[in-house]
Amino acid sequence: MNTAIILGASVALFALAYRYHSPWISRRLGVQPHRPTPAHTMRDDVDYCPAKAPVLFGHHFASIAGAAPIVGPIVAATYGWLPVLLWIVLGGIFLGSVHDFAALVASVHHRGLSIGEIIGRYVGRFGSRIFLFFLWATLVLLMAVFLVVVSKTFESAPSASTASTLFIGLACAFGLAIYRFRLPLGVATVAGVAVLAACMAAGWAWPLALAERTWISLLIAYIVLAAVLPVWLLLQPRDFLNSFLLYALIAAGAVGVLAAGGVASYPAYVAWFDPKLGALFPILFVTVACGAISGFHSIVASGTTAKQLDRESEARPVGYGAMLLESLLALIALIVVMRMGRADYLDRISAAGPVAIFSDGIGAMLGALGVPQARGAEFAALAVSAFVLTTLDTATRLGRFALQELFAPRKGAAHNIVSGNRYVATILTVAAAGALAYSGKWKMIWPIFGAANQLLAAIALLAVSIWLKRAGGKSAFLRIPMFAMFAITLSALGVIIHKDLSAGNFALASISAALLALAVTLVWESIRSVRRANTNQ
Repeated sequence: MNTAIILGASVALFALAYRYHSPWISRRLGVQPHRPTPAHTMRDDVDYCPAKAPVLFGHHFASIAGAAPIVGPIVAATYGWLPVLLWIVLGGIFLGSVHDFAALVASVHHRGLSIGEIIGRYVGRFGSRIFLFFLWATLVLLMAVFLVVVSKTFESAPSASTASTLFIGLACAFGLAIYRFRLPLGVATVAGVAVLAACMAAGWAWPLALAERTWISLLIAYIVLAAVLPVWLLLQPRDFLNSFLLYALIAAGAVGVLAAGGVASYPAYVAWFDPKLGALFPILFVTVACGAISGFHSIVASGTTAKQLDRESEARPVGYGAMLLESLLALIALIVVMRMGRADYLDRISAAGPVAIFSDGIGAMLGALGVPQARGAEFAALAVSAFVLTTLDTATRLGRFALQELFAPRKGAAHNIVSGNRYVATILTVAAAGALAYSGKWKMIWPIFGAANQLLAAIALLAVSIWLKRAGGKSAFLRIPMFAMFAITLSALGVIIHKDLSAGNFALASISAALLALAVTLVWESIRSVRRANTNQ
């Protein structure tokens, strides 16, 4: 099948979903455009700060679009491109976008607090505590891995390190320009994007070469600052400006696909079982991950984005729309594989890895537009490293929020040194991630991250559906994706436990079993909560 037709048809489905499906979801969630949001009612100009819709969209999109929507589809393509395509398009529309949108609105209705707070209110304090600990531990793992990934990237591509370092200064200047000096957003954006391009050129001219462990130390210092500084000064403007790299990457990929065209060389279906990954169900679904649905998105939506939403009506483009755009990025990554032969794919995936496959593929497609292939590949690699870093700094702030909520006292009691002090909560979170990164022990835990991430999505859908039901709304549109995600996650955990026990990896099997127990406990506590509510009515 022609790859340009696949891209065009998928984009049309995404557009139809946003036009007709997202307003329907908005009505089910009870979105009220004129109701004050936490960004206004709880404004502190540190975490709670209203942002203009384009800025918040860019901030949210750059935070959720890490390397996963590129890596996941390329790895999962080992089963064939057709099942991956169907999951990206249908999963992105009916699960991922609904999940992100609902989590954002639910958080806005609960003072901008996380899914853990919603669980605490409607399921119980015990369920909330174990969820928040699981969330914090998952974010620490993610931070440790991305500290290593970004450091390795900067060591191997010094031009990216120079550009990313300059982006930090640019972000602070942009934040001051629009929030303190009241420069019009359009003017500031044009100037910011121009300087962004200059930073990229400076990276190519003056690459900053440092050792990996040196970069880990510098990145630790950076993410501490990113987690405690006012969100408008560094995190939000940096993500907003970096989002233009993502927009350019997606546009370049889409135009490259349309210009290059061509029939897919890669087989639509290969086999149900892959010797390295396992069976297509459930492994394909947890491998594609962020390209269709990701629990991390609900934590971003309910952690940082909800605290900056200016109006409830803007939750639809930010929550629903950004997920569709990420699915489009995942689709472009898949099309890169579709243009390869099966033998070439197997050689490249083991030798170079998925990010290199994607970068070279984008460079080849841009070659059809007259762009030098090497320069196109360099741009793709820089964009990937930039939004991996945005995910890292956002994850750090989210880890701080999770730890503060975990240690939050009962209502009416005074805050303790962790819940009431963002510096202490940040240092504890970063210290745990840094120790894991330096030790290398993250490699032992990382294989279960895909299942843990999808478990987050299932739990988020569970929490929001209970909230909506208790509020008197209809929640079937959330419960159906929830059941699907629990089925996928619990099956994946079962497969992982069996595989690790067979290999004698008892530590990893124990962690997977603990996640399985967490899921069962939260479902049981939720059933009890619903029964109690029905009895009291």
